[in-house]
Amino acid sequence: MRKIKLDLAVSLDMMIEGPNGEIDWCIMDSDMNFEDFIDSIDTILFGRVSYELYKAFEIEHMYDAEISKQFNELNQKKHIVFSNTYKTNDSNVVVSSNILNTIKELKDTPGKDIWLYGGSVVVSEMLKLNLIDELRLSIHPIILGQGKPLFHPSDVRKLFHLVEVIRFRSGVIQVIYQKKEA
Repeated sequence: MRKIKLDLAVSLDMMIEGPNGEIDWCIMDSDMNFEDFIDSIDTILFGRVSYELYKAFEIEHMYDAEISKQFNELNQKKHIVFSNTYKTNDSNVVVSSNILNTIKELKDTPGKDIWLYGGSVVVSEMLKLNLIDELRLSIHPIILGQGKPLFHPSDVRKLFHLVEVIRFRSGVIQVIYQKKEA
């Protein structure tokens, strides 16, 4: 069965953005092998704000050959934006306001794994609904002090078990956890 994988960069204090939305602290090591991760998925899940930031980042870096190449590959994937308000004419983008039904339908459809890109509202809702199968957190060696936390405060308690820890040259550590069934 297809897995939903949350794959995000986080600071040591578990922030996903700085206080002004900045992500300039994120390091992309060549040994992170992000290309293999991209090849392992065929669908990307976004909240509206995260999708708009994704598209803005793509436009901002359109003249960077390496980043542009990654966006070309990512844009071949199906994009699902969870929103009550977002509108698009892009045939590769599906807009849905129902997370639970959309995920159930995706998981019942053959295909590759699914990347939960973000944002924090969608991540928190999917965690609450027990829909995240794997956490892939790339922990960057910086404390931001302020910013957007990975998880919103919640009464949800979920158990995960450690599958792998990978250390990169930059000091980034990726931890991979899988959902632990009760």
